[in-house]
Amino acid sequence: MANFAYKARGAGGQLIEGVLEGASSGAVADVLLGQGAVPVEIRETTAVAKAGQGVSLNFNIFKPKVTHIDLLLFSRQMHTLMKAGVPILRALNGLQDSAINPAMKEVIGDIREGLEGGRELSVAIARHPKVFSPFYVSMVRVGEATGLLEEVFLRLFEHLEFERFMREQVKSALRYPMFVILAMVVAIIVINLFVIPAFAKVFAGFGAELPLMTKILLGTSQFFVDWWPYMLVAAIGGIFAFRAWVGTVAGRYQWEAIALRFPIAGKILHKAALARFARSFALGARSGVPVMQALSNSAQTVDNSYIAKRIDEMRETVERGESVLRSAIHTKIFTPVVLQMVAIGEESGALDDMMEEIGQMYQREVEYELKTLGAQIEPILIVALGVMVLILALGVFLPMWDLGKVAFKR
Repeated sequence: MANFAYKARGAGGQLIEGVLEGASSGAVADVLLGQGAVPVEIRETTAVAKAGQGVSLNFNIFKPKVTHIDLLLFSRQMHTLMKAGVPILRALNGLQDSAINPAMKEVIGDIREGLEGGRELSVAIARHPKVFSPFYVSMVRVGEATGLLEEVFLRLFEHLEFERFMREQVKSALRYPMFVILAMVVAIIVINLFVIPAFAKVFAGFGAELPLMTKILLGTSQFFVDWWPYMLVAAIGGIFAFRAWVGTVAGRYQWEAIALRFPIAGKILHKAALARFARSFALGARSGVPVMQALSNSAQTVDNSYIAKRIDEMRETVERGESVLRSAIHTKIFTPVVLQMVAIGEESGALDDMMEEIGQMYQREVEYELKTLGAQIEPILIVALGVMVLILALGVFLPMWDLGKVAFKR
């Protein structure tokens, strides 16, 4: 998320200035419109949003936050209560009383007070951009305009459930290779700090010329023994530097672009992001959201700033009068099969149905990739472990083999 400085005109024509956090200027514009303000100027800035401007500075790290599960339950319960004919204010009052998370209780209370003060529901929830995304606000606004608010909350629940499923699947996909890589790194450190130095004392008593591989192992081990405190500090500093870099807009964009090129894991991340985009676009289009706004909103759901920027560029191309197909081709993030489905959807006027099919197709592919992840990674791990064992065997046992031959000749 980036910070954007904005100037807007309020309902009374007064000039409003501030800073909001969002994935794009279009997302910030949606939040301002949801609050009843007309954007005049929006530009990216390095300033931090102040409390009261939609993004609060929370210095209490122990204060509970609204989680994805809280939002999921809120959407489902709102649908259930509205379907039962319960008025919105009564529904919100009941949800506030039953909320377990104090942060969510506070948010629901503020929304209820906003409705009591005469605000629309979409405007009231737009006051909490950390909790409700621009996509969520836009969907609620469409539900208010069409009188289908009950159905919109059900669709939002299904969308949030799908997002949670995809995130958990991707995390589970990355957990195994990261654990194996970490175990290999730990093994290398232990071998160089404890195992090889023990053999070095034995080799020192040979008084003979050691093989090249053994010299390399001993030199590497000696480097670890002499410099491990500095290496530890450098590793910790590197982690903090990486987190600070990824915390910037440019750093996150570059890292997430690089992550998409990772072997095996990259294609899973790519397909998962496009599955979220396709499903959210289909949901918005079916609910009556205009194409450009649906593209802007769905860019907030992909959870990858590189793909989000490509989708935002896709929206800009559509604004200039190009078709969705030509703008999708320009992004270079979709496969030919997907582009063909988009073309059929545009020609038949059923783009939302085709995007839903695309989302389901990507979801099935992600699930398949996750099921076969072990089989894909196993050969790489076997080769890596084999190389490690070979190096250790050559470095450790070659001198002993040479010593044995000399002793046998005597």
